[in-house]
Amino acid sequence: MHFWTASLGKGAPIFLGLMLFAYAIRNPKSRIITIIFGSLLIYYIRPHVFMFVAVGTVLGYMSGKEKISFWKKAFIYISLIGGLILVQDTILGVAGLEGSEDLVEGFDEFSEDRSQSLSNSGSGVDMSSYPLPVKLFTFWFRPLFFDAPGLLGLITSVENLMYLLLFIKILRKDFISFIRNSTVVVKMSLVVFFLSSFAMTFVMSNLGIIMRQKSMVMYFAFFVIYYYLAQKKYDKILRLKKLNMQGKLN
Repeated sequence: MHFWTASLGKGAPIFLGLMLFAYAIRNPKSRIITIIFGSLLIYYIRPHVFMFVAVGTVLGYMSGKEKISFWKKAFIYISLIGGLILVQDTILGVAGLEGSEDLVEGFDEFSEDRSQSLSNSGSGVDMSSYPLPVKLFTFWFRPLFFDAPGLLGLITSVENLMYLLLFIKILRKDFISFIRNSTVVVKMSLVVFFLSSFAMTFVMSNLGIIMRQKSMVMYFAFFVIYYYLAQKKYDKILRLKKLNMQGKLN
């Protein structure tokens, strides 16, 4: 994974922007400069990723369990929604949709053209006929040894196997209740992860491109998974302490 975040390309600076934003959003009032700098990095490198982050942050603040002051919520909403309105043409321009009267139809045409062009390469996969769950699986966990394109693909397959094993850890009933009662940052990360994954599955049909693009969003999934596992460990420690206290009282 660190190959893309340490390479001489867009991966490293956009990772910096994402992490600065994620760090600053915990306390936006005192970290406003960090939020602005992180947002600008994300926006100027990949405008559509900034859109996912902004939407995820707004939804996270709307549904988080913390009691957040009205002024802090208002600051986040006005800043991010206002920013999206100001830069909407640039974001839509990434998909050639600026000035389009029907955005849904325009996105469908763009995604179909993009998928066909990417699938013509040596590591292309025809995802256009896949159902959505298979598209998401392909984006998150492929290549997986059997379809690895070259040596780099084999290395990435080991990485993807780790992703898959981590994902299996959250396939439990209590994960739903964990999300429902989770913090703003957890919900924000989950929304950003799913929004980005959903959009990219419709325009990515090349395993080489997928390997590079998904590095921007998998960190948000890691945060949710590790927060969940840490919460379970913390709850287990509390239960053990409670049992010890009851034993001493008895």
